[in-house]
Amino acid sequence: MAAPTLAPTRPTSPTGRVPTHRTRLFALPEVRWAAVAVAFFLAGLATQLADGPRGVWWALYLACYAAGGWEPGWAGLRALRDKTLDVDLLMVAAAIGAAAIGQITDGALLIVIFATSGALEALATARTEDSVRGLLDLTPQTATRLADGGEEQTVHAADLRVGDLLVVRPGERIAADATVLSGGSEVDQATITGEPLPVDKAAGDEVFAGTLNGTGVLRIRVDRRAEDSVVARIAALVEQAARTKARAQLFIEKVEQRYSIGMVLVTLAVFVVPLLFGDTLRRALLRAMTFMIVASPCAVVLATMPPLLAAIANAGRHGVLVKSAVVMERLGATTQVAFDKTGTLTRGIAELAEIRCLDERFTDDELLRQAAAAEHPSEHPLAAAIVRAARARGLRLPEVTEFVANPGRGVTARVGDQLIGVGSPTASELAPDLRTTVEALQASGCTAVVVTREHRPIGVLALTDRPRPEAAAAVRATTEITGAAPILLTGDNAAIADRLAARVGITDVRAELLPDDKVTAVRGLQADGRKVTVVGDGINDAPALAAAEVGIAMGGAGSDLTLQTADAVVVRDDLTTIPAVIALSRQARRVVIANLAVAATFIGVLVVWDLAGTLPLPLGVAGHEGSTVIVGLNGLRLLRRRAWERAAGTPD
Repeated sequence: MAAPTLAPTRPTSPTGRVPTHRTRLFALPEVRWAAVAVAFFLAGLATQLADGPRGVWWALYLACYAAGGWEPGWAGLRALRDKTLDVDLLMVAAAIGAAAIGQITDGALLIVIFATSGALEALATARTEDSVRGLLDLTPQTATRLADGGEEQTVHAADLRVGDLLVVRPGERIAADATVLSGGSEVDQATITGEPLPVDKAAGDEVFAGTLNGTGVLRIRVDRRAEDSVVARIAALVEQAARTKARAQLFIEKVEQRYSIGMVLVTLAVFVVPLLFGDTLRRALLRAMTFMIVASPCAVVLATMPPLLAAIANAGRHGVLVKSAVVMERLGATTQVAFDKTGTLTRGIAELAEIRCLDERFTDDELLRQAAAAEHPSEHPLAAAIVRAARARGLRLPEVTEFVANPGRGVTARVGDQLIGVGSPTASELAPDLRTTVEALQASGCTAVVVTREHRPIGVLALTDRPRPEAAAAVRATTEITGAAPILLTGDNAAIADRLAARVGITDVRAELLPDDKVTAVRGLQADGRKVTVVGDGINDAPALAAAEVGIAMGGAGSDLTLQTADAVVVRDDLTTIPAVIALSRQARRVVIANLAVAATFIGVLVVWDLAGTLPLPLGVAGHEGSTVIVGLNGLRLLRRRAWERAAGTPD
């Protein structure tokens, strides 16, 4: 179990994450143009509110139009060339119409909303691409290949072929999916399977590209080419799912094509038909422009966005970062939540769960003190857990000599005048009564470590990855809000997964899953008509998070890829915020529906008035702006603390 102090082959961040390539915020043209548009809008608004010269704030607003409107306008014109009319062009036209009748502030605000939305979408896409590139950095660039005569050659990992023989030394990352031919070591493969503790590897075992070798030397045979490795498949799955999700839209945007075409046709009819019946050009144009203003979907857009943005802000104050309005809308549709185990329902850190003394001359504290002293020079995660447990009990650790690490087996050290060993049990070497104790602990989901004195067993330490204190409450609340019990998806073994599930209240357990197996499980749930939200933290969870309707990452321990792939991030590592944010999304949906009803009523009344009678332009503008203010203020109610307390089930 011991590990000498060895540097990994690739640099890591202070949190242990493999660094990713970061796209700078202002490297994206969409972000730069949106920032310029916002700056001009704020400058114009400040000048207008300060009663500055009209020409100045008009010039600033027009600059906002140019900065934020040229790209959606140009995209809309290109769409027209393909015989498609999208809402971007309609919004630009409505903004220009607003300026034409003196309502330039409203038009500039509309431009800012659309420019900012486009910038956020571009940034999200770029960050996902960066994270996928960072994932591929897990695999080392080179490998040590054994030639026919046993000579070692340094080769590019991309050039490895199936059947090549490699040697992997302590602290190196494994360059390819392979089978161990000889040697023994423990391998940290949390990036692939999510297992919290290194796994002992010996001849015949499978190892994965990108995982980290421990203390021993392994000789392995390459089983797959670089492009077919598990880590490469994770990257491919994330990219594929991200492309699929990129087509997601808000509900109101799904009807934009028909609405846009209908509004343009009616506006033309309102202008042309009166002319055919002898109306003056001025009156016909004024009526058409009034219709365009009162029928423009500004109130509809604001009926949707403020509630969702207010819900996003409220969730952010309570430790949940929701990345877009689309995500906030989709969260409320969740009917099934799937949790990862390690780092999600658990902390992902080994802890001492139980001490079994086999020698009556030793108390629990004395057995732990001896084991911790022997493990103190080691850097293995289990060793660290044993030392932490001893220090938590206030035990003083004696000095040790003759420390020896046996890769994949454990350590020995002389504590005082006694030789103490701490290591993994080997079934063939165990006496029947000791074997029974070890098997019982392993069946309960613990990792058993045997402590020996002068090669004779004196006790067994049971270590486990304990659940988060709030895990059971989060599972209950999730069941109540969605109407379906959550599912556990994990790469860990079935015994450990079942034990944890029983403690937190989950009955549907799917264990020993590789990343693509998790995606298959999510697809299966979706095929049954469920709207799936997946909660995870590791690189191995990223494809499932990308495939689900909503992916939520635990921010405290989440990998860079997972945090970028996820649609939402639990920043404060509190699982109970997950059912709360789902409930908050449902509140936002109810407010959106109410707002759409108000906006539709105003638009309907004003349009009928304009078509059937003579709607004065100032009254049309007032009605249009009034509906916009009403739905905006109604949506902002979700900023209040009470909205979150209601979602979280906290009494007012």
